[in-house]
Amino acid sequence: MPPFPYYDAAALDALDKDAAAMLGVFTKAGYARAEPSVLQPAEIFLDRSGEEIRRRTFTLTDLSGREMCLRPDLTIPICFEAAQRGGPFPARICYHGPVFRHQPGKPGRPTQFVQTGAELLGLGDAAAGEKEILSLTFEALKAAGLKNSELLFGDLSLFGALVDGLALPKHWRWRLKRNFWRAGYVEALLEKLAQGAPPADVAMLDGKDDAPLAGRTREEILRRARDKAAEAASLKLDPAIAGAITKLLRVSGPAKEAMAEINELLKTAGIKLDAQMAGMESRLAAMAALGVDPARIRFTAHFGRNMEYYTGFVFEVWNRDAEGPVQVAGGGRYDTLMESLGAKAPVSAIGCAIRTERVLAAKRAAP
Repeated sequence: MPPFPYYDAAALDALDKDAAAMLGVFTKAGYARAEPSVLQPAEIFLDRSGEEIRRRTFTLTDLSGREMCLRPDLTIPICFEAAQRGGPFPARICYHGPVFRHQPGKPGRPTQFVQTGAELLGLGDAAAGEKEILSLTFEALKAAGLKNSELLFGDLSLFGALVDGLALPKHWRWRLKRNFWRAGYVEALLEKLAQGAPPADVAMLDGKDDAPLAGRTREEILRRARDKAAEAASLKLDPAIAGAITKLLRVSGPAKEAMAEINELLKTAGIKLDAQMAGMESRLAAMAALGVDPARIRFTAHFGRNMEYYTGFVFEVWNRDAEGPVQVAGGGRYDTLMESLGAKAPVSAIGCAIRTERVLAAKRAAP
């Protein structure tokens, strides 16, 4: 697609046909269609999306001085409306419409594309919700005529559970989870902690002191420095635990083999994550029930889809167009997003988004 797509009658007819087929799957399952405004308050995106989306969001200032943006996705505005409305839950919502993303360094890539998707909000049974969204994603792609897709999935809650079990101060555990997406950061910090790193090394990874210098006395500054040095000096992880986590983050491959490798790593390190592993086995069973070829299912441990609001199970569906492999759909669990958008209580949430143009391109490239 060109950077500024022009949809002629034939393109609109083909896209509308595929969208209607996919929306038909969602509405038959009880999902009501919604359409958020194209123009949105920028802060609801910039405060909750990953760096990858933040740097690709088109922002502008309206005549009253409010910072606005063209919606870079539909998940956040749909969740924002549901959070402000306050239910009822569970809520099943589907959508179809354009989204807008800047493509830095990729001048030939489109700045506008169409998404078709669904959000499942407030279903208490997490496993049932994951199975429902995953099933609907594959059923929607099948309804649109796409075959031979491959599934890539991960689970941020696996890493989160590992970190929560570490003998580290709470803010250090938070920092590890918050920086899951930063290539090499977690591995470097784990290596330092396993070696009993000198205070200066750990402080470097810790980042800058958040407290401003202005207004503090010399004694306060020195006391803060001593406290940070003392904390850093006391931080040390069992090398076996740190090594197991580092190895786990490198696990990537066919799902069954990856599960076996993770189980062996956990057993060697004496770490028990029975609930998380049972959840992954349940997902594999659900995929088998859908008829997905096990050879087309891959697991990657260090996989978060570059969106900071994801909290657990994440997935992408891949196919091929005329240029090669292409991601046609993606989604996952985001259980903290609704509260951050104003919900009065925790609301479990999971959803999927399908790139309608890519579905069409993959179908046209199929032999």
